Amino acid sequence: MNVLRDYIKSLFLLELWKGLSITGRYLFRKKFTVQYPEEKAPMSPRFRGVHALRRYPNGEERCIACKLCEATCPALAITIEAEPRADGSRRTTRYDIDLFKCIYCGYCQEACPVDAIVETRIYEYSFENRQDAVLTKEKLLEIGDKCEAQLAADIAAQANYR
Repeated sequence: MNVLRDYIKSLFLLELWKGLSITGRYLFRKKFTVQYPEEKAPMSPRFRGVHALRRYPNGEERCIACKLCEATCPALAITIEAEPRADGSRRTTRYDIDLFKCIYCGYCQEACPVDAIVETRIYEYSFENRQDAVLTKEKLLEIGDKCEAQLAADIAAQANYR
């Protein structure tokens, strides 16, 4: 019986007509097209883009060099070196993220106890040589300073979801 049914399906090209009917239904619907550089598509507040390091309102960097983000990174994209300061607290001397290795999973952001490392909504970034793909501590702090208002709003919104 199955052989006869399969023969009839192949004789009348039923799969082809079924596929063409789906194509025909979508052919006349209104298209969702965004004229990209001038117009941006809506973005979720939980979007994970390029990383940033945040500062406290007094200007001191938030990272306490606990190295939890480095430990939880499944791609081993984060490199941290730290040393104690004169007042006894630890701060990072080197904080590098290799964007070629990073898989943008967000584990570093989840692991950070002081919300120092975050992922921004920035998705428009590029680099021309391999050295630019490694975000240093200075670059990360610069990105964080530029986007602090948006980052604080996103973190507050995420706290409301939990």
